[in-house]
Amino acid sequence: MLSLDHNFEKRLPATHRLMQTVGTLREYRGMEAKYRQQTPQVLESLRQAAVIQSVESSNRIEGVIAPLGRIRAIVADNDAPRDRPEAEIAGYRDVLDRIHGSHEGIRLTSGVVQQFHRQLFARTDVRGGGEWKVQPNDIVRIHAGGRQEVRFSPPAPHLVGGLMQSLHDGLHAFRDAHAVDELLIIPAYVLDFLCIHPFPDGNGRMARLLTLLLLYHAGYEVGRFISLEQLIEKSKRSYYDTLHKSSQGWNEGRHDLTPWTEYLLGTLVEAYRVFESRVGQVTTAKGAKTHLVEAVIEGMIGEFTAQDVLAKCPTASLDLVRRILTQQKALGRIERIGEGRGSRWRRTA
Repeated sequence: MLSLDHNFEKRLPATHRLMQTVGTLREYRGMEAKYRQQTPQVLESLRQAAVIQSVESSNRIEGVIAPLGRIRAIVADNDAPRDRPEAEIAGYRDVLDRIHGSHEGIRLTSGVVQQFHRQLFARTDVRGGGEWKVQPNDIVRIHAGGRQEVRFSPPAPHLVGGLMQSLHDGLHAFRDAHAVDELLIIPAYVLDFLCIHPFPDGNGRMARLLTLLLLYHAGYEVGRFISLEQLIEKSKRSYYDTLHKSSQGWNEGRHDLTPWTEYLLGTLVEAYRVFESRVGQVTTAKGAKTHLVEAVIEGMIGEFTAQDVLAKCPTASLDLVRRILTQQKALGRIERIGEGRGSRWRRTA
């Protein structure tokens, strides 16, 4: 069953490609302190944007959706949730804030996982937040026409408590031994958590929050400035495909960690590349939001609206976005299509 058991080192994925990825991530980790010293205000702008994007994307992956304006208001704690989706979004923000602010003092245990889950649903009317499942919860894919396919059958409810205890025992044993790079331990932990599927709801969101916490513990803080959840949402098909591949045979202990490990570490590399790019584009604190908006416009493909740009720069204002669009038009870099509220934009260079 569990990856993090006595056979873990034997089943470790050790491809040449994966070892190169681990080396690349170690180099990126060494660059973080330099960026934090050089551009603190720019990083604060990126941090604010990442929180909003993480809350939005991780919930949207699970079908929990709210307008961006409402998400921004909730994340800033300026408005109370109005309905169940907004309450779940607020709960995710609460756990995310706790991880960002207190990760150093959090030792990951089954009790902490249950606390996070309780907090995730604390603003809803859901009963039993933080309690292990009491009913089987097969992972099902629904095809066109309504046909259902069982993709994975997690362990029975009565096994969950023991498995979660063993999972955390294994996690800390391998981390404390320092025999295996933590970048290889983290994907194994997350896969085991998702295969156990310990809660009746919220397992995917919990897995992404726990990933962030474990990366903090390993010294990789890019998730503070770049939304890992947004990158996962953009590659959602690969996310689910690699999870499916690596979960096959898990119940019998015959699973292959490689597809999922390569995906998760590849996503982390992409986060650092985005981080490096955005810090490079915004080299001074003065005009940070302006530079971020300009960078987003430069990266737009096809026709887009001012709202499309704002969605990628949630710390900017709509007035600022419109002003920069007008400036870019005057410089001949973009052109306007149509007039009024229905107008769109397109890059010319």
